[in-house]
Amino acid sequence: MSSTRKPDWLKMRPPSGERFTEIKQSLRDRNLHTVCEEASCPNMGECWSGRDGPGTATFMLMGERCSRGCNFCDVETGGMEPLDEDEPENVASAVAEIGLDYVVLTSVDRDDLPDQGASHFAQTIREIKRRDSDILVEVLIPDFQGEPELVRKIIDAEPDVIAHNVETVERLQWPVRDRRAGYDQSLSVLQQAAQESDAYTKTSIMLGVGEYHHEIYQTLRDLRSVGTDIVTFGQYLQPSRSHLEVSEFVHPDVFDTWQQVAEEELDFAYCASGPMVRSSYRAGELFVESVLRDGSDIADARTQARTVK
Repeated sequence: MSSTRKPDWLKMRPPSGERFTEIKQSLRDRNLHTVCEEASCPNMGECWSGRDGPGTATFMLMGERCSRGCNFCDVETGGMEPLDEDEPENVASAVAEIGLDYVVLTSVDRDDLPDQGASHFAQTIREIKRRDSDILVEVLIPDFQGEPELVRKIIDAEPDVIAHNVETVERLQWPVRDRRAGYDQSLSVLQQAAQESDAYTKTSIMLGVGEYHHEIYQTLRDLRSVGTDIVTFGQYLQPSRSHLEVSEFVHPDVFDTWQQVAEEELDFAYCASGPMVRSSYRAGELFVESVLRDGSDIADARTQARTVK
């Protein structure tokens, strides 16, 4: 399907509900941002509400504007501002007030800063864990230009899941992403996280930007070869006419097939796959259901995963 007219299976419900309103108000009170809102995520209401488990809110650190200009992303580029020194404490305070058991932290790229914001990111993780060590923290980090010492700052803060998105297959990296990003650079970040930490590692792939099936399969093999535990697939949706055009609306059956390949053939811990799935989609619920499903704690689950590897 080459037409960019959205098919019937791409239907979204507007976010609503008491839980959604509560989280949004807490964020506004502290001048905090979420990637859910800034990137116009279609699952915001569902994730924040948490149907069967811990709700998932993805806090976006270090401002609303990104130093890079990826052709798929709805976050604004340029006009970088100083970091908010109170942000780590404010995020931790919001997490406590909302009562989240599972938190996702991500950020814009901050190539303009001396350490690209790695210390600020790590400080936020530590502040959340200081208040409640039982909270599970997933981080969706930039590539930090592939600098190992900056990735290590994140590792040393001991998040439970370290995610970094490869976004698309190797051939399409630069039409899709900013040229400062890259396939090998992203793989190196994931590999370092897998080798130097006890955290689960995670990535996300967009479909519908012109990739071929054999390229998707090779990407999955490459991700497993560097120790990636979790993968998600979602449909790319064009945020505006100035962004990359949709090449194809991929049928839900194809997403189901890739989930089966990832979990059953390539032994990923779990794969969330569907047209409306995004990298943090129901992250808390799926992690608890798929990784901690037998009632074990995170330390036991980590040990089991690394033993399998």
